[in-house]
Amino acid sequence: HVTFFFNGGIEEPNKGEDRTLVNSPKVATYDLKPEMSAPEVSEKLDAAITSGEYDVIIINFANPDMVGHTGVLDAAIKAVERVDACVGAAYDAVMKMNGVLFICADHGNAEQMWNKETNAPHTAHTTNPVPFILCNYDDSYTIKEGGRLCDIAPTLLQVMGLPQPAEMTGESLLIKK
Repeated sequence: HVTFFFNGGIEEPNKGEDRTLVNSPKVATYDLKPEMSAPEVSEKLDAAITSGEYDVIIINFANPDMVGHTGVLDAAIKAVERVDACVGAAYDAVMKMNGVLFICADHGNAEQMWNKETNAPHTAHTTNPVPFILCNYDDSYTIKEGGRLCDIAPTLLQVMGLPQPAEMTGESLLIKK
């Protein structure tokens, strides 16, 4: 899912790109297994980070989104707690390798589980602002507010010291302090 969108809607892997798919559990609804496959994703992520083979690793923890669609608050809390632990492990692995970590989302869901207007569970994506967190990069930079999804790739390219293609209309979110 994330790979398809990050690669501009192209299904085929790019040259030098490895893809790993960890299937979601086979359950009727994800509130029945809010941890989904996050432990397995986290394990594979740790191995990829500590291998030192990759310049960039892009992953998706789908739990808050998929469990959020069920409208079951207790399950969504468990999903977010599981992802929080997995992100903590990823942070530790990236810091151990002296890498840079980005954390972002493309939409909200689990942060709004109740619709006050309908007095019913809210099960759809939200348009609420989402975090964009950068860890272990040059301290002379900060992240500008009000970024857009199209700004993520230019930011990543700047961190990697690579030029931004003219076709990219976004702007780096990094600003000098």
